[in-house]
Amino acid sequence: MNSKEFTGEFLGTFLMVLFGCGSVAVATLFGEYTGIFQIGLAWGLGVTLAIYLTRHLSCAHLNPAVTVSMVLSRRMKASKLPSYLLAQFLGAFAAGWVVYLLFSSNIEAYEAANGIVRGSDASFATAKMFGEFYGKGSAVVSLPLAMAAEGFGTFLLVLLIFALTEGCNVGRPSDTMAPVFIGLTVASIIFLVAPLTQAGLNPARDFAPRVVAWIAGWGSAAFPDAVGGFFWVYMLAPVMGGALAVLLFVKVIEPLMKNKNQGCDCCS
Repeated sequence: MNSKEFTGEFLGTFLMVLFGCGSVAVATLFGEYTGIFQIGLAWGLGVTLAIYLTRHLSCAHLNPAVTVSMVLSRRMKASKLPSYLLAQFLGAFAAGWVVYLLFSSNIEAYEAANGIVRGSDASFATAKMFGEFYGKGSAVVSLPLAMAAEGFGTFLLVLLIFALTEGCNVGRPSDTMAPVFIGLTVASIIFLVAPLTQAGLNPARDFAPRVVAWIAGWGSAAFPDAVGGFFWVYMLAPVMGGALAVLLFVKVIEPLMKNKNQGCDCCS
């Protein structure tokens, strides 16, 4: 196990989840954020800062779906996969605990003021600070639609990460600015998908803080349904979406970018 890469993935995922889940907690408990735009930007900024902090320690994937995609595209050795995944899940788990400990007294006050019994169905209102949920808000969302939304969102994320960092793309931003555009990509996808599923897009970001909520008293209320939706929607679908993005980029887009004989004349 490479301690440098493990540290990078742990710290980066920790920072991203801390700022992201922290913003959801602040919005829920204090009403400080009035809409999805502000929370999406908080997540985007968290991703950007996490990449800047750790990209010279690891590849700053911060997301198992991204790591699996990099292995599938042969941009990373498969032997590194276990350490990357372990670091990501542990980083998200640690961040979940920090968010809980930071706001625990205010969570209790919110529950008391709103008559919420932790562990009941109504406690979804506070459990959503940690894990993601679908079909609990005003939007009507079935399990297949939730899987499609999470898969499509992660498909877009991985596709744009490849496009923003691949050397053969002459239109990519500089290495200095790439983290900013990746953060804006995350924010943009949240704006699109969050009304349906809260936009997890990241198995570690969703599952590890959800386990924190489960341990801290939410129990089964920390999970979105009784049919394993946390796995199908928030773990499997993002990995599948990322894999499809790899297929499109590697088999179609990348060869076109590398085709030096085919010019790009927009005036013809």
